[in-house]
Amino acid sequence: MSTVDPPPPPTLVRPYALTRGRTAPSRVYPLEALVHTDLRMLDGHALSPEERSIAELCRESRSVAEVAALVRIPLGVARVLIGDLVDRGVVRVHTQTEPESAPGAALLERVLSGLRKL
Repeated sequence: MSTVDPPPPPTLVRPYALTRGRTAPSRVYPLEALVHTDLRMLDGHALSPEERSIAELCRESRSVAEVAALVRIPLGVARVLIGDLVDRGVVRVHTQTEPESAPGAALLERVLSGLRKL
């Protein structure tokens, strides 16, 4: 006898309905960009059930990829909804775009050396 959980039932709402037909987000975020809910801005916004799920989930920082997986929506849909939430100030997205915030070559060499010793 198998103890594997059955797959979740398919959603009845098509992805394009969740994004009002949009296929491209207002801003493009990398998969590893961190999304975090601004709790001060959460109240007073009318959110769809999916947007509410994203906002609740991102009380702790989550990557864009994690959000899509945990809310069980396609990545493209997650990016559009996250973009909408950013535009309304409900969530913030943190990306590593500044070159000075990137790790230096010396640090990367030490990490590589440590990994080789394992």
